[in-house]
Amino acid sequence: MSAIEDLCHTVARLRAPDGCPWDREQTHQTLTRCLIDECSELLDTIDRMDLPHMREELGDVLVQVVFHAQLAAERGDFDFEAVAREINDKLIRRHPHVFGDGRLETSDQVLVQWEQIKAAEKKSADKAAEPKIFKELPPRLPALMFAEAVWKQMQKNKLPAGGAADAARIQELGRGLTEAEAGRRLFELAAACRVNGIDPENALRLEAARVMHEVAAEAGAAAAQT
Repeated sequence: MSAIEDLCHTVARLRAPDGCPWDREQTHQTLTRCLIDECSELLDTIDRMDLPHMREELGDVLVQVVFHAQLAAERGDFDFEAVAREINDKLIRRHPHVFGDGRLETSDQVLVQWEQIKAAEKKSADKAAEPKIFKELPPRLPALMFAEAVWKQMQKNKLPAGGAADAARIQELGRGLTEAEAGRRLFELAAACRVNGIDPENALRLEAARVMHEVAAEAGAAAAQT
């Protein structure tokens, strides 16, 4: 049995009825903070080129992938094999200059081709999808950047907040706001969340997603009536 198979079996054992109480309580949602923390610790070892600890942190990130795959497998959605197979197929599909007949000589040529293939895949997938009010946003890490990006797109596309967010209150809070004052308020709110057992990163990410979805739904309904 390979090491990756051993790891998958270990995580499955932890999730078994007689496994670990903590592991059995976890969901995709509760593990999001763990994934953020582990990725941050891995980035720190990369910045310092601390290879022994990098190996350890890579393992910590890997177990997050395996854990999410195990949760999905328990629901009958997909398993780790499907995750590995999909990314392997994507790598082969987006490197025809290696696995096909074409040949590229420079990294710049590779990047251009990668974006072309990616765009073609996205265009094909979007044909069956509903039109999007919001463009595809950057990865939702950290939540502050995600929330800022949602509001930026609302302003850029002149999307009314409607009942999704209190635009008047946002304007009032921002009147005369300085960087130092913003930092103080954010710190105090993060500390208050900690006191009350709330994960501020998860809370903000969920709220930003809620606003985005509600605004998109209202904009889509308005467009359908015109």
